[in-house]
Amino acid sequence: MLLRHGQSTANAAGLFTGILDPALSATGAEEARAAAGLLESHALVPDAVFVSPLQRAAQTARVVADTLSLSATDVSVDWRLIERNYGALTGRLKDDVRTEFGEAQFLAWRRSVDTAPPPLTDDQVERFGNTALFSDLPAEALTRTESLREVMARVTGFHTERVLPLLAADRVVLVVAHGNSLRAYCAVLERLDKSAIHRLNLPTGHPLVYSGGGRRYLDAERAEAAALALTLDGGT
Repeated sequence: MLLRHGQSTANAAGLFTGILDPALSATGAEEARAAAGLLESHALVPDAVFVSPLQRAAQTARVVADTLSLSATDVSVDWRLIERNYGALTGRLKDDVRTEFGEAQFLAWRRSVDTAPPPLTDDQVERFGNTALFSDLPAEALTRTESLREVMARVTGFHTERVLPLLAADRVVLVVAHGNSLRAYCAVLERLDKSAIHRLNLPTGHPLVYSGGGRRYLDAERAEAAALALTLDGGT
């Protein structure tokens, strides 16, 4: 099962969020509670929860764990689930980037598989590296920028090392992460081509279940409406 965190304050503000570490908005906290309720009502209690170290994902996972009465040992942080690094676009308003660089470049940076945004400067790398978040993570967790292809590489390693052994033992796994790290994860799980990856949008707060060779949202009607809204806004 995959779950994109609830809406963050930066999502609500229309920012390229990436490796920024905002908290959930009030709407996002409610989305996290609703997601937990869906898992509970469908009796989908995971044996293991893996979560990104960014607090918007951690807060969402905490709501799920509390609702489903999971223990702390059931929840593990893995830095490879961190959101895609948007480089020099990090923290910028999406509308400003679209206006400055044009729709085609905006979509290439936001949606393509192989195009990485402009890199962080040395000062930006130093600033992020000195935060409490990144000072506790491996050096490779802080890149200068990332294409989605590079995110796919790191989530592949995570899936192979952490998830596949549990699935082989018939365990139920929940991964709580981000719009692009989970988009990359879906691409890996389903071997999606570039066109399918481009079209894929994962709304916040909607559990996505993989079973029987396919995937489904627990609340398909609301999830698909939210995904359509994302598409009309330029995508995840």
